Amino acid sequence: MKQQQYLYPLIVIAFIFFIIGFGVGINGIMIPILESTFSLSKRMSYLVLAATFSAFFVFGAPSGWIIKKIGYKKSLLIALIIMSFSMLSFILSARMSPHIHGFYMFLAASFIGGMGNTLLQTGINPYVTICGPSEKAAQRMCIMGIMNQSAWFLGPLFLSFFIDIKNPVITNANIPFGIAGSIIALLAVCIYFLPLPEIKAEGENNESIGKTHSQKTILQANLKTSIWQFPHLLFGIIALFLYVGVETLPMASIIDFAKSIGVDYPAHYSAIGPIGMITGYIVSIFVLQIMKQNKALALFTLIALIISLLIISLSAEYAIYCVAGLGFAHSIMWGCLWALTITNLGKYTKTASSLLVIAMVGGAIIPVLFGFFLDLIQKTSTAMPNNNQQAYIILIPCYLYILFYALIGYKAGRNSQKQENTINCLFIKKKPLSLQPK
Repeated sequence: MKQQQYLYPLIVIAFIFFIIGFGVGINGIMIPILESTFSLSKRMSYLVLAATFSAFFVFGAPSGWIIKKIGYKKSLLIALIIMSFSMLSFILSARMSPHIHGFYMFLAASFIGGMGNTLLQTGINPYVTICGPSEKAAQRMCIMGIMNQSAWFLGPLFLSFFIDIKNPVITNANIPFGIAGSIIALLAVCIYFLPLPEIKAEGENNESIGKTHSQKTILQANLKTSIWQFPHLLFGIIALFLYVGVETLPMASIIDFAKSIGVDYPAHYSAIGPIGMITGYIVSIFVLQIMKQNKALALFTLIALIISLLIISLSAEYAIYCVAGLGFAHSIMWGCLWALTITNLGKYTKTASSLLVIAMVGGAIIPVLFGFFLDLIQKTSTAMPNNNQQAYIILIPCYLYILFYALIGYKAGRNSQKQENTINCLFIKKKPLSLQPK
């Protein structure tokens, strides 16, 4: 695909990123609503996120297989239909409240939505990475992130027009979830009629390639016999697991945080994190013009570490605004982690993508651990029973590992001297090397 042909498919993908942000953002406002409606503990209320993100673990590998079989466009259509169905399923769960079965139905609907999200993420993230020069992949992901985060806080605000967080009546959710489900279904119809080209990563089909450093790296990847022979990929999977957890946690917990300190309109605070991320995405586009992706990732991770310490140590009235700073720091991480991990994997690109999507189950585990810490703090702290801040200490070890990946982990196993000599010998041949079996 030529450079000028990248623009149209990227615009389509940008709208899909918007839908993903809207769907996940709604979870943030549903946590306190479900907690009040069903009289749940903090740990139980954060199962909403666990239900959504656990689908990445269950459906990640099948998603990669589906995309290999039917391609990107058909996979996106199926994913959007699944997400539309999940939104409509929320209506049934709302009608079953306040019986606890309504809560379990909501978890089931969240898991179904997570399945659609999994298939979307497996397709669109490598699509954006492939759709243009690899060294600019993180910048393209930043642009997609602007669309995603714009929708992340619009979801809670949209739902707050129908449901009062302080005195929630969950049956009022019928209209907003019906509207959301219909819009997603309409987008699926539009994509069906729009030409969305199928693209492949360089070297993905074992075709002959040239002599540039990037192409040698792809050839080196294609000569491997297993996806598990890429140490940097394994380190990257862990880094993405932790990152999705630390990105999701502040965004999803901030409304609960705002409610705990007694502000008048908790839903309005849902904009704090996304505003920080959108600002960060804009800055990141320029930062990545002058700084390599791994160095930019290290810099922004250090910023996140400092802000995490401020959230824990400052008074709640000020600490809550530090979430915007976390959003700013997170802005560059997603794109850099994908770019550093998945670029130049040749025929293993789609398989690696599905593994990275499975790693997004971190968005389920980290928030649930956070909810467990909240319950523990509220039981042991009689002086400040609503102090949510100390539980944010869970962010610190996660950022330390991401910093390790940015500095060391992303290089693991790449371009050893023995491998480099082997590749150079292969290129001595006059005829271009074909990797097709004889």
